[in-house]
Amino acid sequence: MTATAKQAMSPTTAAMFQDYVIPNYGRFPLSLVRGEGSWVWDDQGNRYLDFFPGWGCNLLGHCPEAIVKAVQEQVAELIHVPNTWHTEAQGKWAKLLSERSFGGQAFFCNSGAEANEGAIKLARLHASEERYKIITFEGGFHGRTYAATTATAQPKFHQDIGPLLPGFCYAPFGDLDAVRNKIDNETAAIMIEPIQGEGGIRLPPEGFLQGLRQLADEHSLMLIFDEVQTGCGRTGKWFAYQNYGVEPDIMTLAKSLCGGIAGAALLARREIAPSLRPGMHAATFGGNPIAARAGIATIETIERDGLLDRAIALSQAFQAKLDPLVEELPFVDEVRISGLMIGIELNVDATPLVGQCLERGLLINCTQGNVVRLLPAMTLTDGQVEEGCEILIDVLRQFSP
Repeated sequence: MTATAKQAMSPTTAAMFQDYVIPNYGRFPLSLVRGEGSWVWDDQGNRYLDFFPGWGCNLLGHCPEAIVKAVQEQVAELIHVPNTWHTEAQGKWAKLLSERSFGGQAFFCNSGAEANEGAIKLARLHASEERYKIITFEGGFHGRTYAATTATAQPKFHQDIGPLLPGFCYAPFGDLDAVRNKIDNETAAIMIEPIQGEGGIRLPPEGFLQGLRQLADEHSLMLIFDEVQTGCGRTGKWFAYQNYGVEPDIMTLAKSLCGGIAGAALLARREIAPSLRPGMHAATFGGNPIAARAGIATIETIERDGLLDRAIALSQAFQAKLDPLVEELPFVDEVRISGLMIGIELNVDATPLVGQCLERGLLINCTQGNVVRLLPAMTLTDGQVEEGCEILIDVLRQFSP
């Protein structure tokens, strides 16, 4: 059954979390037990249509067949070996990513924050000793470790955890002059999400990324693209930078990289990559055989099933459904879409919409307090687009801000 009036989750599960799990997440009062495609089920048998699967990690939906098969095969053969050994899967995975991007070399780790930590360290290692500063952007998000948190130019993430890592300075997203004014003899790199995700699906102004590339070249800086949320097909291209005709020097990937399995990577140009020399950085589980097989299967599935084109078709379907809301509803300011990154910006608090959609059996997200964020799977059916948009639009029309 699809959820309408939900029953409470198992009291045993709730009690275990209350007693034994640190309450650092705001959790919904549900316990999910199964997923298939864009559907998930809770422990009471309620079914939900998931327009935010895995916080953006499940771009192929829940439990995609090829990833499940690859992982099942791999765990019976070899689960983990140190990176002091070669494995065929890790080498093949790196090759596939390099061939679909700018031809660089890969370092593998486990999460977006780890990939960004590696990129920050690589930028400093490659620069001359006196150059260590990195320019990042207001509204950006780069992770929860200390360097990644410091790179995240949002004060709410810095509260009560100072002092932060020195060397970061912040510019307004979209303001080339501000970036230019912050470059000095100690600047090593510019780091940016080509499309801000947690920041509200904010698209770069025309010419902005190209301008950053030009500034980086003029001042011998590295340009780092955090494609943790935008990469691996999310925008209808393999990587978001390919929509803008701008290549970074370093790119970080995670979330949907392995079809829902934990895995991350950074790719660096061949002349930069060797600066991440032996002994200077590592990730014990990075590029492990399970993640590598899942990463390979993800790439192969997207290509075999034509899912980059499907992402564009789905994007157009969402655009057609959601764009009219700007004219229809006075509290809807803007709809921003790039592939399967969708943001509906309201001029009021959007948080209540998450619970209201949940009551109707649709899972969505709210970010920045006033932006409804959808990161749906590229395996959505036309019927699921219709069903989910019908629920979301109906909830918006009944919304009383």
